[in-house]
Amino acid sequence: MLFTIIGGDGREYGPVTVEQVRGWVAAGRADDDTKAKAAGTDEWKTIGDFPELSGDEPGPAARAMRDDHGPELAGRAARLGATLVDMVAGFICILPGGLMLGSDLLLRLLKGEWPDDFDVGRVAGGFALLAVGLLVVFVVQTWLLTTRGQTIGKRMLGIRIVRYRDGSPAGFVHAVLLRSWLINLIGLVPTVGNYFPFLDLGFIFGPERRCLHDLIADTKVVVAARAPD
Repeated sequence: MLFTIIGGDGREYGPVTVEQVRGWVAAGRADDDTKAKAAGTDEWKTIGDFPELSGDEPGPAARAMRDDHGPELAGRAARLGATLVDMVAGFICILPGGLMLGSDLLLRLLKGEWPDDFDVGRVAGGFALLAVGLLVVFVVQTWLLTTRGQTIGKRMLGIRIVRYRDGSPAGFVHAVLLRSWLINLIGLVPTVGNYFPFLDLGFIFGPERRCLHDLIADTKVVVAARAPD
């Protein structure tokens, strides 16, 4: 029988033989909770649900009683590092527009002050570059989150977002719509938005290291397994 599995990068690998899958498990490139399906079927299970793949590994009932329910949770330092990398990436993308406008002019425009030597071309070009930079960041990060459960920073730090219940790919709805866009909207609510970021981040110090946005989106952040060759 042939099988297809979902690697740590969220991509499908297969169809491959039982021996190949068991080789990946032995090499640590897949584990008992890696999503898998038999050729000719549409139902995704886990490798542990197939005795021929997991060998002597315990079945679903035994796994449910373990303390370890899947991939290793990402460390708080790694998550912070990924956030900082994303901030730097965003800054690099908007830097050309900022340089064209210049810090002095940009601050005056944001304050509503219009200088006497106002250069329409310079301002229009600067804001156009800012818009392009923001669009690039938005498109790239949204695509990565949707297809891989990772931002630029998470990919560099080797962590990814998955569904909390079964470790399956988070996809657009959970990784982007609920985990990012909805959270940003909550942050815009008067009064509530002032305190929400601190409440959100405070939850990461719980035993499951899940921020409030993870609870809302039914996600968790785990160490990304290396994709099979």
